[in-house]
Amino acid sequence: MRYLVLALSLVACSAAASPAEREGWAVIETNHAYQDLIDRVKTAAKANKMGVVTEAGPTEAAANRGVTIPGNRVIGVYNNDFAVRMLEASEAAMIEAPIRFYVTEQEDGTATLSYKTPSLVFSPYAEDSTEVMLIAKELDVVFEKIAEDAVK
Repeated sequence: MRYLVLALSLVACSAAASPAEREGWAVIETNHAYQDLIDRVKTAAKANKMGVVTEAGPTEAAANRGVTIPGNRVIGVYNNDFAVRMLEASEAAMIEAPIRFYVTEQEDGTATLSYKTPSLVFSPYAEDSTEVMLIAKELDVVFEKIAEDAVK
């Protein structure tokens, strides 16, 4: 019985939904398919002189266990120029790098792109140096441009 409840819970949780709008988040619904949007984010990051530093998601691992869930991928983006500058401004702030884009597959086959703005991500470290938020605001522009390029 316990396994039946767990299986039903997994089915209920597998319904895709866009991440909720939250303060400091950008959430962009697109007409792109899940894998296409992942590829577009990577291409847009590179075109905007940023690197894909990390990539993770539970979808493929769940499928290997026989569990089907909607596509779900986190793509960490950053570059060394920003890293060096942020380290000079606040060593502690580097725990937040890379900043992540979040691609989620929707029931209709489209995908949503979401991310926390760099200003939100780095705001806890603003007290370390005035440079922290100046760098974060520069990154806000870069991340907005990556998102715009990826979803067009």
